[in-house]
Amino acid sequence: MAQERIGRKRLVVGAHYGTRDFIVQRATAVIMAVYTLALVLYAVLVPMDFESWRAFFVFTAGTLPVGQLLATLAFLSLAWHAWIGVRDIWMDYAHSDGLRLFLQVLTILWLVAAVVFFGQILWSL
Repeated sequence: MAQERIGRKRLVVGAHYGTRDFIVQRATAVIMAVYTLALVLYAVLVPMDFESWRAFFVFTAGTLPVGQLLATLAFLSLAWHAWIGVRDIWMDYAHSDGLRLFLQVLTILWLVAAVVFFGQILWSL
């Protein structure tokens, strides 16, 4: 007769694997919220034309391109946040292992392409 593992002696598989993802989701959400707030405040307080909009993304502190670095941090946060969320959707609802792997690979390719495209646009300013 198979021994049931109930209570304190139960077999725990994958314990704490979700903790890191939970923390990363919250941290990336905070980064995106702060950046979005800064973006909205800038759009409300500064008359918007192309040069002022561009200035938001290319301002520097000395020789450090702060605007581009902050925009890159926000976009990488968005990509990581999206990866965790979409990956969890695929794990929950794509029951076939092959289909789940295919969807996860497509998601990774799409996110990497988006980050590369973003980088090309932002860092060419």
